[in-house]
Amino acid sequence: MRHPNHQQPHLHNSPHRLYFAASITLIYAAIEASVGWWANSLALLSDAGHMLTDTSALLIASLGAWLAQRRPTPHHSYGLGRAEFLAALINGLLILVMASIVIIHAVERLQQPLPVQGEVVSTVAFIGLVLNVLVLYLLGHSETDLNQRAAALHVLSDLLASIVAILSGLVIIFTGWTLIDPLLSLLIVAFILYSTLRLLREVLHGLMEGVPLELSLTAIGTEMAARPGVLSVHDLHIWSLSSQRFALSAHVVLLDLNQWDSILDDLRHMLSEQYGIDHVTLQPETPARVVHSPSC
Repeated sequence: MRHPNHQQPHLHNSPHRLYFAASITLIYAAIEASVGWWANSLALLSDAGHMLTDTSALLIASLGAWLAQRRPTPHHSYGLGRAEFLAALINGLLILVMASIVIIHAVERLQQPLPVQGEVVSTVAFIGLVLNVLVLYLLGHSETDLNQRAAALHVLSDLLASIVAILSGLVIIFTGWTLIDPLLSLLIVAFILYSTLRLLREVLHGLMEGVPLELSLTAIGTEMAARPGVLSVHDLHIWSLSSQRFALSAHVVLLDLNQWDSILDDLRHMLSEQYGIDHVTLQPETPARVVHSPSC
């Protein structure tokens, strides 16, 4: 039986694109790691490490996307949309681990600088930059999908790391200043950590069934209570079924229960059109049956 609120996946969420992007990334990560080890470049090695975690990130994202597309079952009546949150959480933690490793090695290089092959670093990093742009294109636009955003953040961090490696190589070629390698690595890690912590905040908020950050429980409750025929709204709850699907439940106090059918249609239409909430469960009540609740 088809679930009434089941949404068809968008093309950019296709797991096949993620699999293809993961294959490209894995092959180049192996090449870049080998060259980085030979050239003695931390920037290149960290870039290769990022690309290796990208492979895992893209595979995890593809699994999350595949699970999120599964239809509801008697055991999972909402479907498996929350798999997006879990995949994004795992990927966010992977980024933190990788960033920590880069920080440790960067500090070591600042204390004990090593010679770096600038020409090789810049050439290989430029190829990696082109590759990362291609992978980002394959991922498409994913502003509203936490799972895709986590995977894209991995790739974006690699793209920035490639730029850092190119700059590092050029500076070393023209000045011989090898400390630029770890310094730029630390700079890019700072940006990655900032973006990752923001993503993890959203992921944990969704897993804890918090009100979606783009919605206001107070504003929605006020709008519902202002509809014709509605006296008040209480026990209002809003949560995420996935990063793109929201659910709402509430008790609605009416002037006249006989008007419930038309009021229900009006509320559902308003919630869908104004707030993108399509999974709505409402219970009508008369003023005499109202039980006050601290939620709303």
